[in-house]
Amino acid sequence: MNAPAPRAVPEYAVQAIRQLIDEQGYRPGDALPSQRDLAERLGVSRTSLREALSSLSALGLVSVQAGKGVFVQAPAAVAVPTGFAWPFADQVSAADTFQLRFALEGFACGLAAATLTAEELDALQDNVEQMRLELRAGAFDGASRLDFEFHRRILQASGNRAMLGIVSSSADIFLESQKLPFIRPERAMETWQEHRKILKALGRQAAGPAQKAMQQHIRAAAARTGIAFAALGD
Repeated sequence: MNAPAPRAVPEYAVQAIRQLIDEQGYRPGDALPSQRDLAERLGVSRTSLREALSSLSALGLVSVQAGKGVFVQAPAAVAVPTGFAWPFADQVSAADTFQLRFALEGFACGLAAATLTAEELDALQDNVEQMRLELRAGAFDGASRLDFEFHRRILQASGNRAMLGIVSSSADIFLESQKLPFIRPERAMETWQEHRKILKALGRQAAGPAQKAMQQHIRAAAARTGIAFAALGD
């Protein structure tokens, strides 16, 4: 746990804290070290630590209590589905849909990073926050619609009408692909975390990282559904 962390980012801290809880045998109700001690122990900034704790709190794994500390929580028990129904099998497979999204939306996200307005960025931030609330409430249908809207807004901001037209003309298929990852409720918050990462790259107007974050998100969403695919360069 004392290894240096040159990439002192919230994603690293999330995994490091989960590892700490597992390896040190913390149980629900136990208090973790203070935030100052955690930041020093993990080799991350206080800002990164706070973001990591926010993510873990949203996942229901810890409770951050002002003036008291950070406490371990018991994750809710959920059933893991064994499969899913894809209603568009006679038109296109779910795997093909995710591969199309990987290529199309990744490129669009890179374009959007250079053209996104402050108003469009604010709308995406509102969307991400609303998704967090929907997921915490277990409202997965609402979360999937917010997911679709998040991606549609980025496509719109890219300025490429042809790509937006493809999605709009096949909205039912794209929306269904965005419902699929939520068949794993215990991993639903991962979508929110990935959207936050995309949003940060867009906020920095970083085209390359934005494209990569979107592609990683779509591949991860497919994997949560049980679909794995390789991309050029893998």
